[in-house]
Amino acid sequence: MTIKDDPPSDAQKNYWKANLSLTFKLLFVWFVVSFGCGILFKEQLDQFSVGGAPLGFWMAQQGSILCFVLLLFAYSYFMNKLDKEHGYDEEGED
Repeated sequence: MTIKDDPPSDAQKNYWKANLSLTFKLLFVWFVVSFGCGILFKEQLDQFSVGGAPLGFWMAQQGSILCFVLLLFAYSYFMNKLDKEHGYDEEGED
């Protein structure tokens, strides 16, 4: 026996589209910070220093990790907001 799923509604499509848009935007920021600042723009960033280390090196070693952690918090915040807008928020959350 096969159970056919109902086709997604417009609200579900809009939710999924917004979810993917947010994900790709945050991944783009992460790419720019980790790859761009650590590799592509290293020479320009090395003109500055953080704690005695060149900024390009610091971004490759520490900055991209800090950015990733901040993006995790941003993703959580924006997904909770998106869930509430589309009626998918969890019961009992304040």
